[in-house]
Amino acid sequence: MEITWLDLHHRDLTVQQLYALLALRCEVFVVEQMCPYLDVDGQDLMAENRHLLGMRGDELVAYARILSPLDEISPVKIGRVIVSDQARRINLGNRLMEQVLVSCKKQWPDSPLFLSAQAHLQKFYGRHGFLPVSEEYLEDDIPHIDMQK
Repeated sequence: MEITWLDLHHRDLTVQQLYALLALRCEVFVVEQMCPYLDVDGQDLMAENRHLLGMRGDELVAYARILSPLDEISPVKIGRVIVSDQARRINLGNRLMEQVLVSCKKQWPDSPLFLSAQAHLQKFYGRHGFLPVSEEYLEDDIPHIDMQK
């Protein structure tokens, strides 16, 4: 599957790209996972945050949000890691995480990386060098675990 990767600062997102990423996040995190929560949390358009989009033609099929560190010692926060239902089971999640790690190294080479993973994805993130740094906890009624690299 031919994927074009776009690593964009929020100011570089088009209206169509912003709409597509918000729609995909809502489709999976709210509808598919039956988890009503406020996805638009005010962090998408802050600071030097990045948006990584995996495009198959004009269709957004993979996405991750990367939140810049708050200061010199804070970690980069990776979140909203998602592959559309139509593009699953073809190793796209691993390709997405590889692109996320490239972006983080380019933008913030000396910063640690942090993510709040759904607990059932701990092995997936572990394959990309992330280690658990918390006990399992509930977030929006879904088991999560904090991980860092």
